[in-house]
Amino acid sequence: MDPHLLRTFVAVAEHGSFSAAASSLGYTQSAVSQHIAALEADLGAALLSRRPVKATEAGERLMEHARPLLLRLEAARADIAGLKQVRPSRLTLACMPAALTPALADALAAVRREVPGLAATTVRVLGRDEVVRAVVTGGADLGLVCGAAAPSDPLPLPDAGPMITLGIAEEPLAVLLPAGHPLAGRPALRLADLADARWIDAPDTAVPLARLRSAAHSDGFRAQVAYSGTDLRGLGALVAAGHGLVALGLGAADGLPGAVGVRVSVPRLVHRTEIIHPRGPAKPVPDLVAALGG
Repeated sequence: MDPHLLRTFVAVAEHGSFSAAASSLGYTQSAVSQHIAALEADLGAALLSRRPVKATEAGERLMEHARPLLLRLEAARADIAGLKQVRPSRLTLACMPAALTPALADALAAVRREVPGLAATTVRVLGRDEVVRAVVTGGADLGLVCGAAAPSDPLPLPDAGPMITLGIAEEPLAVLLPAGHPLAGRPALRLADLADARWIDAPDTAVPLARLRSAAHSDGFRAQVAYSGTDLRGLGALVAAGHGLVALGLGAADGLPGAVGVRVSVPRLVHRTEIIHPRGPAKPVPDLVAALGG
């Protein structure tokens, strides 16, 4: 399949509009229509319904493949470009909100002191998939991701291309409850006991609810509120106001006003933080990895 046609298809499906996709891609609407028609002819299936514009069953199947394929193509281009690209004077870090800790701030300060000529540092706070994308496509020199895993197990990350992954921290997994919640005073709790509670789905900031369902072998953990931001304190405010619960690392849960983090005892899960970076990283990256204990 032609990647240009795939990219056009993803844009139309995401925007729900041929004209909006054309504007975002810099094409004419006629060109977008021709791309979709060519892709449908190639695959022998209708991929988009026209009124309203949305993916058909075949289109939804293709979307599952299209995003990873396009990401791997971007990653391949960035990997080759990285062989001749040298940026010793700049460092760009992408991290999830719960990974932006005092330890990370201290490590960045140490690198700035110890690496001569490091002129600028950029920190981007993103969701997990966007952190991975930034690293493998050259948008960031190093990324920090976190989430729930069995003790000593790696995080389940997207297969986005060649990258180095190092675990640097594990802490107890906790459920963030309003301070007045009946379970807020307990030393620990069973995750399954909260399967039917109100939950907030905040996959870029907290543990995705799908991960909790899998860990607890339950079809519960249904979202009452969807949160698409990366503001940890804002998410804590929603929990404190009673809109729902979230699962976080115990350290991130501490200090959020009006909310209390209670450790999960069953199943045995930890909140794990990992460093990811490309092969052959720029000069400041190994220094930052060492400062973070990787």
